[in-house]
Amino acid sequence: MPAQKINPMTGIESPTSCERYLERIGVRPTPRATCPFDPGNDPVTVESHLRQSGHLMGTLKISMACWMVAEEGATRRKIEVARELGVPAVAGGGPFEVAVAQRALPAYLELCADVGLSRIECGEGFTDLELEPEEIVRQASEYGLEAEFELGEKHAGRFSDETTDELIATGRRWLEAGAVRLVVEARESAQDVGLFSAPGQFDARQADRIAEAFGLETVLFEAPNKASQFALIDHFGPEVQLGNVRLEETLRVEIYRRGLHSDAFGRANLRPRPPLSELA
Repeated sequence: MPAQKINPMTGIESPTSCERYLERIGVRPTPRATCPFDPGNDPVTVESHLRQSGHLMGTLKISMACWMVAEEGATRRKIEVARELGVPAVAGGGPFEVAVAQRALPAYLELCADVGLSRIECGEGFTDLELEPEEIVRQASEYGLEAEFELGEKHAGRFSDETTDELIATGRRWLEAGAVRLVVEARESAQDVGLFSAPGQFDARQADRIAEAFGLETVLFEAPNKASQFALIDHFGPEVQLGNVRLEETLRVEIYRRGLHSDAFGRANLRPRPPLSELA
């Protein structure tokens, strides 16, 4: 049975039983703001998650360089399903940095376009970037690719006030050059990196500075584990974009956004609105 039914009189998709129920109990609709990553799963697993949760995903990151060494047909199959379901597929930033360091950016962009990717992630997480943002975005656009930029280094630890100042200046340059989104580094641990301390505590002040500089619609915060995901949603609310979410955790993040998780139900900015019977 399809998830949506088309009303033959209007040609408009009718809500599913689950959607009608969620509306009935006051659950707020939220944007497609969860952006999970595929660390190298098999195509059947990725396709299953996409068909189950693709309507909730803002993008899907095809992470690390795994897709380059996997059987190419498997990589193409993943990206094709994502495209079919309207989920932009993004290449992770590591391969970009290697390509630039090896003087092979045009070949990398050609490959990304050829396998069907929609966007590349750029960054200076472990290499120095000599090319200007305008040149990179221009080259990517020639292959029909969008570009986003990752703020923060992978081995530089937590953001300080000075670091955040520099990141905001860098982010503005990339947006002015035509980048479509900025990504805040947290790696796969959210510990002693970016906005998170060694025990994994969230630095709300630095996060606010970044959000105020660019707006939540432009910033994707990497949140690879439950603590980082919940901390960011608690702080910013259900509209915050989260990346580096494992595919199998997509639905858990979404029920937290909607106040359906036990830890979220009591929070004023997440709890469902009063039932319709109380509003009548």
